[in-house]
Formats: sequence, C-alpha cells, structure tokens
Amino acid sequence: MDVLVRLEARPGDSPVLAHVNSIPVLPFGTRSRREVVTLYGEANAQSLALAIAATVESERLEAHSGVVRHLGVWPGRGAVGDAAWRDDATGRLVTLDLDIPLLTLEARAVELLGACGATLRRVAAGLAMPDWPEGTERALSFSVATASTSMLASAVASAAASAGNDTAADDEAGAESWLDSLRQADAYTYDIEGD
Repeated sequence: MDVLVRLEARPGDSPVLAHVNSIPVLPFGTRSRREVVTLYGEANAQSLALAIAATVESERLEAHSGVVRHLGVWPGRGAVGDAAWRDDATGRLVTLDLDIPLLTLEARAVELLGACGATLRRVAAGLAMPDWPEGTERALSFSVATASTSMLASAVASAAASAGNDTAADDEAGAESWLDSLRQADAYTYDIEGD
C-alpha cells in the first residue's frame, strides 16, 4: 500500500484533523493500493497515526475488492465517511456509511505508533519543515508492503524494522535529495565551510 501524506491549512472554522481517500488497486496491477491522507493545521505523528488508523479500521469493516473510501477524522468523534464499490454479480454501485469511534481509532493509532512511530515522526517532521520552497505543495509519500490490508499494523512494523536496510535508506534519502534539488533550483543552498 502506498501512502501520500499532504499538509494543508485548516479549512475555515472546521475542527477536522484529516481526510483520508483510498484509491483501489487497478485490475491490471500496475500499482498497489493508494491512501491519500490530507492533514490539516499542524503535522504531527499522532494525527498521522489516527488518519492511517482510520484506513486500517475501515478496511476491516468490509471485505470487497475495488473499494473507494472517503473519511474525515474529527477530534472527539472519530472517523466518519463512506465506502463504495461495484457489486461483482450485478455491477451496481454499492455504498456503505462508515462511522469509526474515536476510542477504536486511538487504540489502533497507539499500535501503529508502537510499530512504526519513527517513520511516522519522520514524515510529520518533513511536512512541518519551515524551509519548503514557496508555492510548493507539502506532500511526502511512503510505501508499506502488505500481503493483506488487514495485516497493515504488522506489515508497517516489519517495514519500520527494516529501516536499516539499503532499500529503506534509499527511500528516506530520496525524499531528502528531492528537497535538496528543489532548494538548489531555487538558489537556497549555502556553503557550510564558507559560513
């Protein structure tokens, strides 16, 4: 599963913490499942963990393929939204309202923070960095290899545990080198020895 995390200003007077949109795997398998998480206001590992917990818990509620989900994560309420998919037998669009209690989300978020808190904190810190080039959308992505989406927490744990291998290091360095190339393109680099 791929996760794209975006950071935006809080919309108006809304207290929403995050929105989660799930895009299903294409039938011909060109990419894995994609979760688009939009955090509002301040980026931190706790709000990111709550948003990913909403994805994990919503996947547990239905067992259909090709599901598209849209959820809002609210303080004091939990995750509220809906899921939609095409019925295999009739081809009709089926929808399901989702309402995940805050206590359930918080319990799953604690598991995720325990399993891969360092990764979530790095992503949140990257989004919160003050030196993003002006006009650039703050967005970072990371991938989680899962055999089954219901096993996300253990897969995230194994991905976090393998953060010391070369592939994970290359992925982490890729985000940093991307930011460095943007800074260089906008002449934001400086010579440390000359300071």
